[in-house]
Amino acid sequence: MSRRRIHYAWFVAGVTFVILLGAAAVRATPSLLIVPLHDELGWSTQIISGAVSLNLVLFGLIGPFAAAVMQRFGIRRTVLAALVVIAAGVESASFVRAPWQLYASWGAIVGLATGVTASVLGATIAQRWFVARRGLVMGLLTASSATGQLVFLPVMATFVESDGWRPLTRAIAIAVLALVPIVMFILRDHPDDVGLRPYGADPDAPVPPRPAGNPLALALGALGRATKHRDFWLLAVSFFVCGATTNGLIGTHLVPACMDHGIPEVRAAKLIATMGIFDLFGTTASGWLTDRHDARRLLFVYYGLRGLALIYLPIAFGVEVLGLPAFAVFYGLDWIATVPPTLRLTVDAVGPVDGPIVFGWLFTAHQLGAGAGALAAGVIRTQTGAYTPAWLGAGLICLVAAVIVLRIGATRKR
Repeated sequence: MSRRRIHYAWFVAGVTFVILLGAAAVRATPSLLIVPLHDELGWSTQIISGAVSLNLVLFGLIGPFAAAVMQRFGIRRTVLAALVVIAAGVESASFVRAPWQLYASWGAIVGLATGVTASVLGATIAQRWFVARRGLVMGLLTASSATGQLVFLPVMATFVESDGWRPLTRAIAIAVLALVPIVMFILRDHPDDVGLRPYGADPDAPVPPRPAGNPLALALGALGRATKHRDFWLLAVSFFVCGATTNGLIGTHLVPACMDHGIPEVRAAKLIATMGIFDLFGTTASGWLTDRHDARRLLFVYYGLRGLALIYLPIAFGVEVLGLPAFAVFYGLDWIATVPPTLRLTVDAVGPVDGPIVFGWLFTAHQLGAGAGALAAGVIRTQTGAYTPAWLGAGLICLVAAVIVLRIGATRKR
């Protein structure tokens, strides 16, 4: 009896999972640097949050252009270049002595380079290599990005406590460079590069033409076409809220908020790692559900539950036993489960050709929200001495987003 071979698409998805996992660990690091930078250099939370905000905004802004570059020049070459730049930026961050240096290294260089190895990479892989199980694959790849951002925090926090934050940045740079040979030998650009069709594709279906032309023109052209769709704007607003309430608020400020309540940094990092573990299950399940159910209703549930969790968070700090652990489990399941249904609704609105690039533009909105959330929470903490107004405000805008997403596709006639 012949043995069934594993389709090469799954190897591509596997190495993409590892890339996103590693890049996410880089993006998680700033939450551990806020207190050490304040203690060593005397910088305020507002100043440090500004650098994190710049990182998050550029991380999202590069997304559509990265997707266009991948279409024009290939995924493998684009990712290899990004990994080298990430390592250089993280290493340069270990030498900062003035705020502008933090803004240049971690804010600009790392922000732009990590934006290439982000959700747009997962969307491109899922769209190009899979027809069947596309939602599930997008869920897994999205989960790797968010999970890596969270589960490495306890190890890195322990490293900061024992050796300091500067040696940590050097260790991260080395780890990123270790991904280069994996990408070089396994990652491929298209299924026909290895003589295959996308996983689950009809053998008789025509092979779509590969885009040609200037990546800038490709990205801007896709944006111009997308802005004519009402659904694009609804998705952009909701994804802005998603970024503000995940990477921007919780991802950046939950650890220092825990320290405000007397919770040690390593214990706070373990709390966020718990969120990462449950995110792996929640976002993967979201991908599975997206293949089977109405994506709008899924988003309504996700944003609604997230809003209630954030409103509960100030109460959770006062509950000694199950307060914060219960929040971590609940919020982790919902951390970035919004991505698979958002990608599906994007492709439904603009088509499969423009889909990955337009999703990159939506991811820009996501990271603009993340930057706004990180900066706003830093300002609130500096001005009021507490994070409570930030938690409550974020909860309310999530409830608004839950209503907005139900209008997606409402006027679509075909």
